[in-house]
Amino acid sequence: MIRVARVVLSILLGLALWQGLVVGFDLPRFILPGPALVAETLWKSRALLAEHAVITIIEVLTGLVLGAMIGGMTAIWLASSPIAQVLVRPLLVFSQTIPVFALAPLLTLWLGYGLLSKVAMALLIIFFPVTSAFFDALMRTPSGWLGLAHVMGAGKWQVMRQIRIPAALPGFASGLRLAAVYAPIGAIIGEWVGASKGLGYLMLLANGRAKIDLMFAALLVLAIFTMILHASVDRLCAWVLKSRV
Repeated sequence: MIRVARVVLSILLGLALWQGLVVGFDLPRFILPGPALVAETLWKSRALLAEHAVITIIEVLTGLVLGAMIGGMTAIWLASSPIAQVLVRPLLVFSQTIPVFALAPLLTLWLGYGLLSKVAMALLIIFFPVTSAFFDALMRTPSGWLGLAHVMGAGKWQVMRQIRIPAALPGFASGLRLAAVYAPIGAIIGEWVGASKGLGYLMLLANGRAKIDLMFAALLVLAIFTMILHASVDRLCAWVLKSRV
C-alpha cells in the first residue's frame, strides 16, 4: 500500500511539474501540450493508439522471447567452451560498438518493412545484456560446488545442467529485467527507420503533422507498456527463483 502511494505521489508530482512548465513559460500546444490535452487526445484516439500499440507489443514480446532464448543458449555455449570464449566473445563485445541506428536501415533493407526487421532490432538490442549477465553468472559458480561434483564423477554437461545453470539463474534474471526495458527501444527504432504501423511510426506521423499531443499520447502508451512489461518480467523472475529455493 505504501509503495502504491509513493508511485501515485510521484506521478502527481510529475504532472504538476509538467503543467507548471507549460503555464509558467506559456508554451503553445505545438511545442509542449499540457497533461490535460494529452489525456483528452489519449481518450479520443484510443482506437488508433490501440491499433498501433498491438503491433509494437507483438514486436517487443517476440524479440524479447527470442533474444532471451538465443542469449541464454549463447551464454551456456561460451561458458562451456574455452575456445568460444577466446574467439567469439570478443566479436560479441565488438558488436556493441556499432550504433543501433546504423543497423536499423540495413535490417530494414534485408528483412523488409514488416514485422521481421522490428523483431530483429529488438532481439539485437537485448541479446548482449542477457548473454553477458548470464555468462558472468555461469563463470562465478562457487569452486567448492564444482570440486564436489568432480569428486562424485559428474560429467561436464551434468555439472552445467545440475549445478552451474541453477546457480546462475539470478544472473539470467538480471539480464531479463534489463531486456524488458531495452526491447521496446529496439522495436521503436526499427519503426522509425521504416514501418507502416506501430507506435514509433505513429509518433513520426504525428510529429510530421504537428500533432504533438498525439505524439505524447503514443509515447505515454509506450511508457506504460514498458513499465508493465518490466514489472511482469520482474515478478516472473522472482517467482521462478523463489520456487527453486
